[in-house]
Amino acid sequence: MRFMTDRCAGRRLAQWLKNNGHDVLEAQSLGPDPGDWALLEYSAAEGRIFITIDKDYGELIFLHRANHCGLIRLPDLDMSQRIALVEELIKDYRQELEEGAVITIHAGRVRTSHPPNSPRQHNGDNLDDNL
Repeated sequence: MRFMTDRCAGRRLAQWLKNNGHDVLEAQSLGPDPGDWALLEYSAAEGRIFITIDKDYGELIFLHRANHCGLIRLPDLDMSQRIALVEELIKDYRQELEEGAVITIHAGRVRTSHPPNSPRQHNGDNLDDNL
């Protein structure tokens, strides 16, 4: 799978993804931070699922209809927990991720949404308690 990791997601997560055969671009490798909108647009243009801890990306996608190829919004946990969550998401939500879903984890619950501007649109939201 193709991912782009936000600066706040961490280099260890990016390295773990690379070590597990994923194509990963780290936002920090692009130079000075161009801002949330530009990062999301860049990841969409590259066909990459964006991974972040930042809550602002959901607003850009849902309210401002920013282009994207999927989003994983992780809680601010220690790195080992973050990596474990991403590993479970890839295993359990691979199809949703490939369809451009916005996946948010909050209080141990996984919420998958397919906003109108997803690469593939679906009706409604799915709330899942698998994690």
